[in-house]
Amino acid sequence: MPEIWFYHLTESRLEDALPPLLEKTLERGWRAVVELGSEERMNSLNDHLWTWRDDSFLPHGMAGDGNEALQPVLLTTSGINPNHANVRFHADGALPQGVSGYDRAIVLFDGHDNDQLQAARAAWKALKAEGAEMSYWQQNPSGRWERKA
Repeated sequence: MPEIWFYHLTESRLEDALPPLLEKTLERGWRAVVELGSEERMNSLNDHLWTWRDDSFLPHGMAGDGNEALQPVLLTTSGINPNHANVRFHADGALPQGVSGYDRAIVLFDGHDNDQLQAARAAWKALKAEGAEMSYWQQNPSGRWERKA
């Protein structure tokens, strides 16, 4: 089972927090798959990643585009891993299901969304009971990540 890191968004939105984490993943030479809770969210995030910063290019694609295996970052709404990702991101209510085979699984959840908060807490307890190696990160008031557990 991979390391599982929970990221509690308190000061920023997913659109602001995810791209730098994806950049760090790519800098390590890893590939990523990002599982989202809905097609609408996947399409919105796809559009955002192309333009999120003027001085950066974040190569990515979406499931169903036909070139999934070639993508360094793949957005999806299912449990697929056709790009042989090292890291699986779960966001927008998607939670870890069968994360073996990854080096790391990351759960990003919105602390202002009670449903996401409760689901993340339940997932934490269940994974902890399974003996997963886990850590919990929360944003400080300036938006930087601090490890809390």
